[in-house]
Amino acid sequence: MWKLENGKTVFTGGKNAYETAERAALQCVFFAEDCEEECVADEERSCYNCRYRRWTDKSFICTKGGF
Repeated sequence: MWKLENGKTVFTGGKNAYETAERAALQCVFFAEDCEEECVADEERSCYNCRYRRWTDKSFICTKGGF
């Protein structure tokens, strides 16, 4: 689900792994929902909707560590 790349925690599911991003967020103690206009997933608790994710060209980085 996660890999370290250049010292950053990158989500390996890319931008369309909605179920995986939801599972990861359900396990994360740092999850905090982003503002409504930044949320992209239908599931409220999803890494795709977290204020600590930063989009990359292929996926996103978790600024809290991801695991």
